[in-house]
Amino acid sequence: MVTYKDAGVDILYEDKIIKSLVSQIKFKRSDIKPAELGLHYAGAVEFLDYYLVLSTDGVGSKMIVAEMANKFDTVGIDMIAMNVNDAICIGAEPIALVDYLAVGHITEEIAEQIGKGLNEGAKEANINIIGGETATLPDMIKGIDLAGTVLAIVKKDEIITGRDVKPGDVIVGLRSSGIHSNGLSLARKVFFDIAKLDVFDKLSYGKTVAEELLTPTRIYVKPILEMVRDKDINIKGLAHITGGSFRKLKRLNNNVTYYIDNLPEPLPIFKEIQRLGNVSDEEMFRTFNMGIGFCVIVDEEDADKVIKISNKYDIPAQIIGRVVNSLDINGEKIVGKSVVKYKDKYIILG
Repeated sequence: MVTYKDAGVDILYEDKIIKSLVSQIKFKRSDIKPAELGLHYAGAVEFLDYYLVLSTDGVGSKMIVAEMANKFDTVGIDMIAMNVNDAICIGAEPIALVDYLAVGHITEEIAEQIGKGLNEGAKEANINIIGGETATLPDMIKGIDLAGTVLAIVKKDEIITGRDVKPGDVIVGLRSSGIHSNGLSLARKVFFDIAKLDVFDKLSYGKTVAEELLTPTRIYVKPILEMVRDKDINIKGLAHITGGSFRKLKRLNNNVTYYIDNLPEPLPIFKEIQRLGNVSDEEMFRTFNMGIGFCVIVDEEDADKVIKISNKYDIPAQIIGRVVNSLDINGEKIVGKSVVKYKDKYIILG
């Protein structure tokens, strides 16, 4: 069975790399106080009565598929989505972004396509793109890489950290638009190396590989901010489900257990990857969003309000699980992890 690690990405090793990097960053200005967020989705520093929030991310190896299909008009949406969807996880409103485009070579036509996607993403996220950098690096970059950094803002007394998440809360899952911008290394290995498909070949359900893999990442800014601003909803935690899947819930509060047992049917793209690559259920849930792109944790009485707002923006949503103290699985007590029940089996995500 093929794994994400076989495709060159070791999520657990990446965790070690991040810890090694962060362990050496000790300098802090004494006159600027950062928010105590730990390894959350974004970082923040105090500014008067607010926190200024920063998050950075890129399109990743989805750019390789864009190059194969010579279609770049959606990757700008992906880059913006990956940034703003992280920033809103602490209740912050994204307001501005700078981009970084690194290329070996690029044509004016490709630049225009990328710009089109950036404009569409900025519109959907309601942000301004205020600048950026384009670097031509032929000795370093053989293709194109697109990344960015978003600036967001939240009042100090309105920041959502996840510390209030407690047993009894429910997890509302908002549908993804597809694969988003994570797990593309494994998807490419399955489609192009194992199944020997061309980027324009059709999958079993009619879409081409390019159409499916280049479907842009859904931007959740508008519905999530509406939920956050609704005084009748007590938001406990917000989680962007990307690489590592539901493991990301532990960023909110790792003293509880997240039990996912009511997932909707996975989207066709994930079934196709699993079928063609003979990928295990465990590996699928450790690598992909499996059809849920964002999670909102609330009191059970608030779940219907969250679902109603999500549906207002044409995003299907439902209760997919709940927060518990612990789970007893085959005699083992599971604490501080995310657990998915799928096809009558338990998948423990570390």
